[in-house]
Amino acid sequence: MGRIFANDYYDAVNGADTDDREGFTRVTAGGLIEPAQVRRATVLTFGLAVLVGTYLVFVGGAPTVVIGVSSIAAGVLYTGGPYPYGYYGLGDLFVFVFFGLVAVTGTYYVQAVSTVAAGPLPLGVPAGTVTVDGVLAGGAVGALATGILVVNNIRDRETDSEAGKRTLAVLLGYRLSRLEYVGLLALAYVVPLVFWARGYGLPVLAPLITVPLATLPARTVLSRTDGDALNPALERTGQLLALYAVLFALGLTVPGVV
Repeated sequence: MGRIFANDYYDAVNGADTDDREGFTRVTAGGLIEPAQVRRATVLTFGLAVLVGTYLVFVGGAPTVVIGVSSIAAGVLYTGGPYPYGYYGLGDLFVFVFFGLVAVTGTYYVQAVSTVAAGPLPLGVPAGTVTVDGVLAGGAVGALATGILVVNNIRDRETDSEAGKRTLAVLLGYRLSRLEYVGLLALAYVVPLVFWARGYGLPVLAPLITVPLATLPARTVLSRTDGDALNPALERTGQLLALYAVLFALGLTVPGVV
């Protein structure tokens, strides 16, 4: 949530959100909430995250501190600071890393570390708390999360370019950005097959049920650039991510409880 507030605030004050933008209404640029209030909301939400994460630091130690600090920094510096990386074609990479790899492997880490004899506040990463399977699962989730950003940036490509916001879609153009979106979808659906090949049971293939749902936004992304079409495609990609994640989690856990 803090990252959303920060993005809303900095895009407005940096002039990236203009009246020509075809996306959903932004509260700062749209004049719905004063910039100072959005900035305070950003600080508040990140502060709450730090407060809630205090217990996780006690359990996970130094690695959890690194995850928390780097995640907050990435959320602010996406569109803020002297070198907002989202304006220089790096947004896709950071979303893949923090919304996928870090989110999933970090969640696995704080649960796994509590089961080993590491004691409170471990300084290193205990054996078995970061696994290949965790990274693979994070890659699948990160791919779909990045796909949401790709749809957003394809839709805003022209206005972002005019505002000097050099997203990856601006740098690559429509054709390569569309290939990126399809490639991210393909990566997400390859991962369950990899898990199955690594010895997991058939339930791990449950996310493949969502393939027909993925074709709907994919067709739109491959053929349209306007907000009227891409806004619903963005929503469907988000819904796809949510359903995929639930099915993947069930597919990984069901064999262990039946």
